[in-house]
Order: sequence, then C-alpha cells, then structure tokens
Amino acid sequence: MTNILVAPIKAMQYLGGVLALLLLAGGCKSMPTLEQQEQLVQTNNLVLDQITTRAVVNAWGKPPLYHSEFTHFFVMPDFSIIPRSRVATGEAPRGWKAGVHAGEGVYFAYPDRGWLLVFLDDRLVYKEELKTEELHALAKAWAYEDRFKTRLDEGFKP
Repeated sequence: MTNILVAPIKAMQYLGGVLALLLLAGGCKSMPTLEQQEQLVQTNNLVLDQITTRAVVNAWGKPPLYHSEFTHFFVMPDFSIIPRSRVATGEAPRGWKAGVHAGEGVYFAYPDRGWLLVFLDDRLVYKEELKTEELHALAKAWAYEDRFKTRLDEGFKP
C-alpha cells in the first residue's frame, strides 16, 4: 500500500520543485550594466533595485552628505521598502502589513539635486526628493548619532 503512494508523492515533489525554479527564474530581474545605470542616474530615472552605489558616484560624484548604519526597513505589500528612519517614531507607513528587513543602510544625500538615496546590499532601495534644508537637517542628525558610534559600528564609505 505504501509503494502505491510513493510515486504520486515523488511526482508532486518534482513538479513543485520545477514550478519553484520557474517562478524564481522568472522573478529575477537582470541588473543593467554599469553604463546603463549611470545613464539612468544622469537622467534622474532612479529605478529602485536597478542602480548601485558605484553608478551614482560615477554619475553624480561622491555624495556631499553620507551616512551608514544598521537599519530596519518596512517591507510594503508591493515589496518596496522604507527605512525606519523615514517614518515617525512609533508609527508605521500607511499600508504596511507586517514585513520587515534589516541590514546595513547606506544613505547618500545630494542637496544640490534634492535627493536622499538609500542603498541596501549595494542596490538603491529607497529614494525621496527633499529640500536642501531637510537634507542638511538629516546630516546634522547623522553627525549627532555618529558621536556615539564605536569603531565596531563603522562600515562602508564611498
């Protein structure tokens, strides 16, 4: 009796594995070349999850304001992510369910262009247009926080 059930179970496992592989392969986005990324940055077409820190630095130069810290991110239903620091303390972004992610967040602020860019695992994951004054206020907050960092907290710098 058990031998009769083994074949259908193995077939379902095989089909499930094939289906998972197809979904994984179909869901993967290929990363544009560095040159294509630089063109996107130069035209202000800041495509999330398709631009690296290197492309931004090559196109716009080193960020005038920079910060790096271990960051918690809210994962939204559309799989976009929002750094915890961009949401009021104790609040959650509108529409957020329960997804979270954490990692080394790298923040580039370009006051002359009006952009705050946040990278996770070297990919642009969050962008926000801000006024020059708002970006400088962020930099002051970062400087204050950095006063309390130890060498163990130091991370990547462009």
